[in-house]
Formats: sequence, C-alpha cells, structure tokens
Amino acid sequence: MGAKLHADEIDRVIADLAERQHGVVAVRQLLAIGIGRKAVGSRLKRGRLHRIHRGAYAVGHRVLTPDGWRMAAVLAAGDDAVLNRYSAVGLWGLRGTAGRRHSVTVPRQVALPGVETHRARLPDDEIRVVRGIRVTSVPRTILDLAATRSEQEVARLINEADVKRLWDTLSLWDLLARYPRRAGTRTVRRVLADRPTGVPKNVFEDAFLAFVDKHGLPRPEVNVWLQVGRHLYEVDCLWRRQRLIVELDGRSAHDTARAFESDRLKDRRLRVARWQPIRVTWRQLHREERELAGDLEALLS
Repeated sequence: MGAKLHADEIDRVIADLAERQHGVVAVRQLLAIGIGRKAVGSRLKRGRLHRIHRGAYAVGHRVLTPDGWRMAAVLAAGDDAVLNRYSAVGLWGLRGTAGRRHSVTVPRQVALPGVETHRARLPDDEIRVVRGIRVTSVPRTILDLAATRSEQEVARLINEADVKRLWDTLSLWDLLARYPRRAGTRTVRRVLADRPTGVPKNVFEDAFLAFVDKHGLPRPEVNVWLQVGRHLYEVDCLWRRQRLIVELDGRSAHDTARAFESDRLKDRRLRVARWQPIRVTWRQLHREERELAGDLEALLS
C-alpha cells in the first residue's frame, strides 16, 4: 500500500492511527499496513515522526500526554506487552504517577532502553484495556507492587481501589490462591488481615490447613457434621480424639447480630457435650502465628 499511496495519503493513514493511540505509533504497525521503511525514514528526517523508544514514534511533535508516554512504552515492547506496577497504578488513577519512564510485562526477555521490563506470561483474566492501553488488572497490579512496597503503601492502594470501585471479577483472594508463594503474597495477606472485609471460606480453609502442615500439627477433619443432643451442627475443623473444634471466624459469615448469637449458642451446646470449641480469626492466623501454633499444640497434646 505504501508504494501506491500518495505522500499526503500516507500521512493521513499515520495520523489516523496515532489519533487512536494517544499520538504514538509503532514502526511494525506502519510496516503491517504497507508503509515501507523508506517512507518511515523519510518522515523521521523531516520531523513528521519523532523517536520516543526503539520502534515507537510520536507523530507530528514530541509533546505527549501521560497516556501517550504509557502507550509508547507498551508499543515499543511489543503487541503482547502490558503496562504494569507503578505505571499501571498511574493509569488506573490509584496514585498520581505521570512520568516518562514506564514499566511493562512481556512474555519474553526484552532489553529496551528507557522502559523497565518484567518477564511473565499473564493469563487473559489478569489483563485489562484502559483508554486503549493494555494494563494489568488492579488486583494483579497491587500484587506485583507488594513484592517491593511496604504494607502501609499496599494498604493505601487497596483502600483507594475500594473507594474508586476498581475491583475485578478476579480478586486479590483469587490471586493469592493462584500464586501462594509469589513475592508479595505475604504482604498482601497481612494487609488483608487488618481489613474489615470478609475472607472467602475456601481461602480461609486452605490457609489454615497450610498453617497446620507448616507447624507439624495433625490434620483435622474438615466441614464435619456433629450431632449435639437434638441439634446437628457443621464444624469447620475437628480433631475427634482430642474433642477439639476450631471454627474459622470470617467476618463475611459471622459479622451480624444473628450470627453472633447463634455462634455463642452453638459454642455453649458443644461445651455441654464436652467438646472444646475455639475460634480463630484471619488476623490471628497471620499476625499471631507462633502463639496460635503453640496454643493448638498444647490443646492437641
């Protein structure tokens, strides 16, 4: 197409592409639509294209918006690149970051001057498009940053995401289950332990069983139905021989007046039947780990 189009028509095609991409185009895009390298080189010499990164050019002038700089980094890194970390925080509006240096994730090793690159192959459900720019979802962005940021900063980001209602169908809890040993997961778990929101039951159960294994405690029966007098109760974790019951006290299931009353009645009836029920919270599991492990070991001995 480049050989057939008049120079003015080539400029119009480039301008139309740039208009959709915050004033930036990639050389591979120009080649893909038939604009040859000679035409690209000619426009670079005449100042109609301006190099921002290797393979990424501003059209007409070098003055770019913050989104233009973000788009330039993503285009330079390739079609499968995704804006991440502090750059994603700025795009999502979680914090004011509008610099010219940006960070991206790509599924291969890339050395790109002026752009910070991280190698990873992201699932589709961890990628979103904001104002035409591919970016990590808010939960994935926070998990990535948690690897290098303080608990206080991660807590601020989570709070801001709450205020702006930026949460995704794939939650932070889902990512913690998907990447249980990833850098940053411990920080996120500790921050979530201090928040008043409920913990999904399956997440709480998995975390507690991992805690039991870590401290060499015998594994309990899980989600067991017990006949207590005329009443039938489901208990979360049961050590039958020691007659010990641990209830995982998540706010989502227990933080109502009715639940408060029924939980106490259940505990009382279990004690009358000579069971020993105790309640463990998510915060205790992560903030008081050693003390909790010692208490359970004593109760099970």
